[in-house]
Amino acid sequence: MFFTFILTIANHAIAQVDTTKTTDKLYIIITYEGGEFIGKIISQDAREILIETQDRGQILIPKYQIKEMKELKPGELSPSGEYIPAQIFATRYFITTNGLPIEKGESYILWNLYGPDFQFGVGKNLSVGILTTWFGVPIIGSVKYSLQLGENTSLGIGTLLGTGSWAAPEFGLALPYTALTFGNRRSNLTFSAGYGAVWSEGESEGRALLSVAGMTKVTKNMSLVFDSFIIPGTVALLIPGFRFQSKDDKAFQFGFAGIVVDSELLPALIPFIQWFKKF
Repeated sequence: MFFTFILTIANHAIAQVDTTKTTDKLYIIITYEGGEFIGKIISQDAREILIETQDRGQILIPKYQIKEMKELKPGELSPSGEYIPAQIFATRYFITTNGLPIEKGESYILWNLYGPDFQFGVGKNLSVGILTTWFGVPIIGSVKYSLQLGENTSLGIGTLLGTGSWAAPEFGLALPYTALTFGNRRSNLTFSAGYGAVWSEGESEGRALLSVAGMTKVTKNMSLVFDSFIIPGTVALLIPGFRFQSKDDKAFQFGFAGIVVDSELLPALIPFIQWFKKF
């Protein structure tokens, strides 16, 4: 099951790297009433646009009804011809993040069963965040800077810094990491590496950490999501799941985790259930 998720996501992410050129440009027109029209622009003037759609023929749309119009890029249509929008929540999996940036002005909250996680886009390719539990222990801050290495390749450099707060002020943790992502906000695959360190009362220890994660939209409203958290030679947490998003500003996802210990896969007792909300 886990490997099927990885292969499906990887195939979709690789498919996004499309260098094919076409002279037949497709556009999507979204009206204020919620209508979506996909096709070729036949003509337009100051008052209206004539679009040739594949399923409804030629349609004349008054410009005052148009909320958004843009040219479609490769990967923005499903095999059935359905428009697949790029969304902010694709910068995140269940636990880990990726190299895709949260743009300036984009912000969201991720509600977990154990507590909230706030993320803010504060500058070009720069985001900061804070996460904690319902008891305020621990409190962890995050920062990530994204670099665009190519049309479908991004590198994220970031760190997590935390404290035991009021319950254990002597406790601290740090996790610097890098995340290399192939794909975009519709489909991506990420390889991450970092070093996690914890300290308390003058003693400290650290471990290398790895992750393979990815997501791909299979329909306009549903995505496959896979995440992992690996301590080499010790334990690995594997999380396949689904994300449902019917509106641009919120989403719901759930996954069933498995823990690999001594080459044996054991089911985790508590599922991952999370809610995204853009603000």
